Amino acid sequence: MISKPTTKDLFLSFFRLGLTAFGGPAMVAHIRELSLVRHQWLNEKEFKNGVALCQSIPGATAIQMAAYVGLKSRGTTGALATYTGFGLPAFFLMLIFSVLYARYNSLPEIGSLFSGLQVIVVAIILNAIYAFGKNNVKNIQSAVIAILSATLFWQGISPFLVVAGAGLAGAILFQKARSEPPSPQTGQESMQWEAGKIIALGCILLAALVGLHVVNDVLFTLAAIMLKIDLFAFGGGFASLPLMLHEIVAVKGWMTNGTFMDGIALGQVTPGPIVITSTFVGYIVQGFAGAVVATIAIFTPSFFMVVTVAPIFDRLRTSPYFARVIDGILASFVGLLIYVLIKFALAVPWDVVRIVLGFAALAALIRKVDILYIVPAGAVLSVLFL
Repeated sequence: MISKPTTKDLFLSFFRLGLTAFGGPAMVAHIRELSLVRHQWLNEKEFKNGVALCQSIPGATAIQMAAYVGLKSRGTTGALATYTGFGLPAFFLMLIFSVLYARYNSLPEIGSLFSGLQVIVVAIILNAIYAFGKNNVKNIQSAVIAILSATLFWQGISPFLVVAGAGLAGAILFQKARSEPPSPQTGQESMQWEAGKIIALGCILLAALVGLHVVNDVLFTLAAIMLKIDLFAFGGGFASLPLMLHEIVAVKGWMTNGTFMDGIALGQVTPGPIVITSTFVGYIVQGFAGAVVATIAIFTPSFFMVVTVAPIFDRLRTSPYFARVIDGILASFVGLLIYVLIKFALAVPWDVVRIVLGFAALAALIRKVDILYIVPAGAVLSVLFL
C-alpha cells in the first residue's frame, strides 16, 4: 500500500541518504530501497518509469531520481525537498575542500598530492569512456558520431553545437527505434503537475539571474554557464565534464587544466554526482558566493526537467524520433570525453611513477574497486613518491 510521507520526512530521509551518496548512478538502487522497499512511497512500475525518465533527460541520474520520488510523493514541494536534501551533504563537503584547497594548495606536499591525483583523474576519465562507450556506441553510425564529435570539438567547435548536431544526426542515421506503447493511466500513475508552483520557481530563478546581472556580472556569467552546461549534459554527471572544461578553462580562462582536474579529484571523494565540481569552480572564481551560485545553477535545469517532463514522458517514449535523438547525443559524449582525456593527459608531467600509478588506478576501476579506496590510496602514494 502506497504511503504518504510529509515534506519534512522526505527531506530528512534523503539528506541522510545523501551523506553516503557515493557511486553516482549506483545510488539509484539505494533510492529504490528507501522509497520502495522501506517506506512504500512508490510502486515498482512508477519507480521503473522514473529511472527511464532520468536516463533520458540531461542531468545526474541519482539526484534526479531523488526529485522524482519527491514529485510522486508530495508534488513539486516534495521534489524540491528530496532534491535539496540529497544534494546538500555533497555541497557542504565540497565547499570545505574548496576552502582548504585555496588556502593550502601552494604547499609542496599538497602539490605532490594533487599531481598524483591528476593521474587518477585521467584513469577515471578513461574508465568512463569505456563504460560510456560500451553502452552507447553499438554500431557504425554511433561510432561515426563519436569520432566526428571528438574531431569537431578539437577543431574548436562549441560542444553545445556538437551535441545538438549529434541529436539531429541520430534522428537521421539510426534505424527506426521500436516505440513503447503508452502505459495505462491510473489515478496513482498520473503525475501531479503543479503548474503554478513550477512557474513561481521559474520566476524566482529569472529574478535571481536579473539580480546577479545587476549586482555582479561575473556571478551572472557563472550562473549562465552552469545552467547551459546542465541543459546539455545528457547521460549523467560525466557528460558535463567536457562542457565545463570548454567553458571554464578554454573560453573564460578562469583556471588551468590542472586546477580543473584537482576539482574533479575532489568531486570523486565527496558524496553526490561529479557535477558537484561546480562548487569548487564557483569558489575558485568568486569565493563563497560563487560556490553557492554555481551549485544552484548546475542543478536547477535537472530539477525543472524532472518536474515538467514527468507528466508527458509516457507520450515522449512512444516517439521513435525521441529515442534516436537521445542515442545520437549519448554517442557524441563518448567523443567529447575522448577529447577531455587527451587534454588532461597532456597536462600531466608523465614519468615512470605516474605511469605505474595510472595503470594501477585503471586496473582497480575496471575491477570495480570502490573509488573511495582508489583516490585516498593514490593520494598517499603521491605524497610518498612524487
